[in-house]
Amino acid sequence: MVGEGVMYECLRNPLVEAVLVINRKPCGYTHPKLKEIIHADFFNVTPIQDQLKGYNACFFCLGVSSVGMKEDAYTKMTYTLTLHIAETLSKLNIDMTFCYVSGANTDSTEKGRSMWARVKGKTENDIMKLPFKKAFAFRPGFIKPIAGLKYYHKFYNYINWMYPIGRSLFPGGFCTLHEIGLAMINSVSLDKDRGIMEGKDIIALAKND
Repeated sequence: MVGEGVMYECLRNPLVEAVLVINRKPCGYTHPKLKEIIHADFFNVTPIQDQLKGYNACFFCLGVSSVGMKEDAYTKMTYTLTLHIAETLSKLNIDMTFCYVSGANTDSTEKGRSMWARVKGKTENDIMKLPFKKAFAFRPGFIKPIAGLKYYHKFYNYINWMYPIGRSLFPGGFCTLHEIGLAMINSVSLDKDRGIMEGKDIIALAKND
């Protein structure tokens, strides 16, 4: 859902010249800006690495839920996969901004009781150590989908009513997918090179035109 929304915002934004999407299966979109690579094994992007050169941003939206997963399996899908792609891109594109979609309440100490939060925290920390020009960890809470897009969790049909109430009472914990996409685009020109983007930061950055 997040990946589709961010792609949608990039395709319609005049600041973005070209968009490359790497998928296991076709995304179903066509656009003059859009190029798509179908690649089955995200744990080994070496076969396609020559096609990953020349880009100045990566908006990394791939992720899995930790529900029902053991820590080693979740670590493989969250940390190992992400770092493989991030390390590859950091070597190919020295001027790249890397934006990683993490989550609210991620544990930067890597020592807390919550398994998913520790793993996400380690992923964030090690991304920040890579030689990207800029690197940001986005930590959204509740995300309101963009109406009309194809890929979204069906339970949003039942909980979207919470958004205006939550945004009013806890504005930092509720943002829109539109805001996440705009914030990522704007992060490329942000006057800082590393940082954690909590909900309130995402909302503010989305307005930074």
